[in-house]
Amino acid sequence: MKKIVPDPPSALPPGTLHKTAETAFGSCDAGHAPIFAVRAGINAEDALVHASLMLQCACATANAACNHSRNLDKGLLWSTLHSAEVAKALVDALLDGAEASGQKPLTE
Repeated sequence: MKKIVPDPPSALPPGTLHKTAETAFGSCDAGHAPIFAVRAGINAEDALVHASLMLQCACATANAACNHSRNLDKGLLWSTLHSAEVAKALVDALLDGAEASGQKPLTE
């Protein structure tokens, strides 16, 4: 039988962030499953806020390491700092964009 009425559009556009999926991390290559995981079902906006705070801490740590390092690996430390700054800027841009749009697609 042919369907006459199409399915209604979803409330949020495809690809909109809703909630986190469980994602394991912290593998120590010791032959067992990773020790840590991001829990499933965390609101995407809350997860981004926490990611921004953690990246702020990573930037501060890398900056302190750069300022106190006297060895040849200082370039690696600066690279780490800049990578953390870029990641934080991306996360903050997502949060600012959601706030500026006046919509709350990340919290539904």
